[in-house]
Amino acid sequence: MAEKLKCIIIDDEPLAREVLEEYIHVVDHLELVCTAENALELNQQLGQHSVDLIFLDIQMPYLTGLDFLKLRSDLPMVIITTAYPNYALEGFNFNVMDYLLKPIIFNRFFKAVSKATEYHRLKKGPSDAAEEQSREEPYFFIKCDGKYQKIVTSDILYVKALENYIQIQTLADKYMSLMPLKTIEENLDPMEFVRTHKSYIVPMSKIQSLENHELILEQGHTIPISRNYRKELQERVLKDKVLKKK
Repeated sequence: MAEKLKCIIIDDEPLAREVLEEYIHVVDHLELVCTAENALELNQQLGQHSVDLIFLDIQMPYLTGLDFLKLRSDLPMVIITTAYPNYALEGFNFNVMDYLLKPIIFNRFFKAVSKATEYHRLKKGPSDAAEEQSREEPYFFIKCDGKYQKIVTSDILYVKALENYIQIQTLADKYMSLMPLKTIEENLDPMEFVRTHKSYIVPMSKIQSLENHELILEQGHTIPISRNYRKELQERVLKDKVLKKK
């Protein structure tokens, strides 16, 4: 199992802390060590805990987040969380990992912590990072039925667009989420997944048979092929894989 990133939330707004706490709890490679309401408390907590990642608000009493960054040069990774976009440039001057604007949506949060996780792995050294990467399958989360559902990409059979929703069919279940198909497509490996239709994305490894107008996936799912995607699909799926009579 991959090592967890130990996190601290520093924010004087209780609601903002609650949102980040919820997000951290659903990402299995993050661990919340503690929370603090201002930079003075954070300074104390850093002396008591081993920390890998700080979620740091800017506008706080006594000492702002940027003031704290100026005072401490020995900090772990920092992700700034704030309602004020005008601090972005100054924040990045301190080599922060990312800059999240409130209200923070989960997909943006997950992208930021993924960047921090990758940086942490690289710091540990190439051998350790490669070993952990080989053990952990790629995945993402979607908002589904009032909760955040983990989707392992190797379990996906297909993704289907339904007006403003997407439907993800996995080997074991089916999930619905309010988002455009493009959002999912951007989080899937383009070398492994392919469009068959304006409303469908499938993993090439799950394709069992291919015809002009449809294909069959594992578990017998039939997926349409539109004329606009047929040529590219056939070239990618069949390339160097068709045995020919000699």
